[in-house]
Amino acid sequence: MTTPKKPKFSRVLLKLSGESLGDSKGSGISPEAVRHMARQVSEVRELGVQTVVVVGGGNIFRGLQGSEGGIERATGDYMGMLATIINALALQDALEKIGCPTRVMTAITMSQVAEPFIRRRAVRHMEKNRVVIFGGGTGNPYFSTDTAAALRANEIGAEVILKATKVDGIYDSDPKKNPHAKKFAEISYIDALQRQLKVMDSTAFSLCMDNKMPIIVFDFSKPHNLKKVVLGEKVGTLVS
Repeated sequence: MTTPKKPKFSRVLLKLSGESLGDSKGSGISPEAVRHMARQVSEVRELGVQTVVVVGGGNIFRGLQGSEGGIERATGDYMGMLATIINALALQDALEKIGCPTRVMTAITMSQVAEPFIRRRAVRHMEKNRVVIFGGGTGNPYFSTDTAAALRANEIGAEVILKATKVDGIYDSDPKKNPHAKKFAEISYIDALQRQLKVMDSTAFSLCMDNKMPIIVFDFSKPHNLKKVVLGEKVGTLVS
């Protein structure tokens, strides 16, 4: 009889893009995509790993695109933050339907819908083995949900940021355009910056670098990949 593997991490932050909740074009909310996410997150929670999720809103609205269309940048960013809360509620619903206790906490106060983000309360939820989903970004315009992920990971004492993407790691060029693109198993923060390998936006990335917060970039579309990352298997690319 094989002994079950022990998780490599005890507290992780999962960063999900809004597009990953969407349809094949990355827009709207796809119930199947949300259920797929919920199953993967639930698997990790069942290992006893404290899990928090930061979710984007690009499937519904992007502040930057809104400002290009004539909406004031700050207003567009607040609209984008509200989109992340819609996504957080969709993920919460899917998680609770499979028996996974969940709390949504937001950087923008809306007490009928979710709890306000209070660091100590978030940590308490995690200690009670609840999945905590952070919506509303940082609560400030001009900051991305990548920055929110970097900020929250440091605030709650996560050991790693798991950045879910549609590719299986970081490459030296776009693997969809270049069949000879080279994948990195590991890369340093400085190398990633110098090569301009847009892992995260510069604010988020420098926050991780300054606080030595490792980032693992991996393909979330493959079943059980999140569990494999948490168990320490060689999946994706480690930035450290």
